[in-house]
Amino acid sequence: MLEPRSPLWRVVLPLALVGALLLGWELLVRVQQIPHYILPAPSLVLSTLVERWDSLAPSLWFTLRLTLLALVAAVIGGVLLAMAFAFSRWVELALFPVAVVLQVTPLIAIAPLILIYVENTTAALLLCAWIVAFFPVLANTVTGLRSADANLRDLFTLYRATRWQRLRWLLAPSALPYFLSGLKIAGGLSLIGAVVAEFTAGTAGRETGLASRILEASFRTEIPLMFAALLLVSLLGVAIFVAFSALSRWAIGHWHESERTGRP
Repeated sequence: MLEPRSPLWRVVLPLALVGALLLGWELLVRVQQIPHYILPAPSLVLSTLVERWDSLAPSLWFTLRLTLLALVAAVIGGVLLAMAFAFSRWVELALFPVAVVLQVTPLIAIAPLILIYVENTTAALLLCAWIVAFFPVLANTVTGLRSADANLRDLFTLYRATRWQRLRWLLAPSALPYFLSGLKIAGGLSLIGAVVAEFTAGTAGRETGLASRILEASFRTEIPLMFAALLLVSLLGVAIFVAFSALSRWAIGHWHESERTGRP
């Protein structure tokens, strides 16, 4: 008999629940005869996705590219700044409040200003997505760098380890689980930032993302197309989370308690 903590159950149970919800949705629409312009059935959404794939695929690629670029920039900036914080208390005191201000300011409030001051629309969207994804990487990495065992710190001091030796052999392994946790959060936030920024920009045309397809479909009352684009956004977010979860299990699953199999 399979245990509830087995890897198979982690796949079967969510899929069964999603399947039951979709079946209930399909039955509700058919029994109540709800018009497709109010609530399309899942079968209609899937058929629309297949029929309009030629227009949705470039938008999916645009959104994915924007999300990944923002995430890479957030990782590079967050990790480098966290290292600077670890090496210099003065740098942390000067810059950490600025990072907090960027995080707590709603993106929807500053996105119009960014779109005004940055001439290139794609660069403006990238900057908006980066702002959202940057802080989780920074905050988690800083927490990880500070979580190194105090006795090990004293041991490195006793052996007169250099800053880079301390970073390589003590601080980086200590910060890795926290960094990976922040990476999973930042992956979803970068997607959210890209979509929200494009909603704010109201861009149109072929070189645009899934948010533009949703806006265009809402203007034309093509509700099945809206749901198809929304489905792609959701699947993209799930794929990003699953990918980084797999990366976390591969990187630290053999030694860190947070990724040990069989744990709650």
